Amino acid sequence: MPSPRTRRPLDHLVLPVEDLETARARHAALGFTVAAEALHPFGTENACVFFDDGTYLEPLAIASREDCEEAARRGNVFVARDQAYRFRRGDNGFSAFVVGSSDADADHDRFRALGMSGGDLLEFSRAMAFPDGSRQDASFKLAFAADLRTPDFFGFAVERVNMPAADRSALTAHANGVTGVCEIILSEPNPTDFQYFIQELACNREVDANSFGMSVELESTTVTVFNKAGMESHFGVLDGSAERGLLGRAVVFRVADLVALTELLHANGVAAREFGSRLIVNPAPGQGAYYCFEQSR
Repeated sequence: MPSPRTRRPLDHLVLPVEDLETARARHAALGFTVAAEALHPFGTENACVFFDDGTYLEPLAIASREDCEEAARRGNVFVARDQAYRFRRGDNGFSAFVVGSSDADADHDRFRALGMSGGDLLEFSRAMAFPDGSRQDASFKLAFAADLRTPDFFGFAVERVNMPAADRSALTAHANGVTGVCEIILSEPNPTDFQYFIQELACNREVDANSFGMSVELESTTVTVFNKAGMESHFGVLDGSAERGLLGRAVVFRVADLVALTELLHANGVAAREFGSRLIVNPAPGQGAYYCFEQSR
């Protein structure tokens, strides 16, 4: 069984979108290179944004509502959670973060033993298109983690059972200079209520808590949960809601040159605001979270 004290790498972020055309146009305007569309065997589809650090964004859309509904009825947790998120919060958002796994079966057993399993293990294969035009099948296993107190955010561990070797350098080169994800931001009025959930998903028992919230380290990415004061202080976001539960709020990217990025966004008609040492782009159609850019150190 994997050690609960071995920090996991961030694999990717799940970002529901209304359609991939809008998501592709928005991310292109932000200076990202977007991969070809890929269809899941259970009715969803994505168009991912890959980074040099091995992480990626997964803008996720509905390809076939009938297939999604049937998959959800059969117990597909991934689709069921996506359907529930869209029903409650709309088709534009940030619904999950995903950690890497070398043994999804063991993670599934661990989540069950900890009382935080999100449901049945999911195994599937799908065709992948690569920049050279080739297509090969890839296979995955997903072990889900969830907390009933937070219906609008979940996590899972993904094992790549079969991943074809390919040169992705063309997909990880971005006009905006982004090299990876350095932090993901969630919110909740009392962050430490979800300390256990985040720690066990991250496989890291250490937590840094302060008056604004808490942070748990993944292998090379930080998961931060801010309270209302934290969101205001760090992002200038005022929230008068009394709603409880984790919400996906922001992605913080490493970028090579903030000045060059500012010029690119201006040229592409994308509004951005400076806040502290970061450049922040507010959510928009096709981009359901705050995108924050900070200079690589």
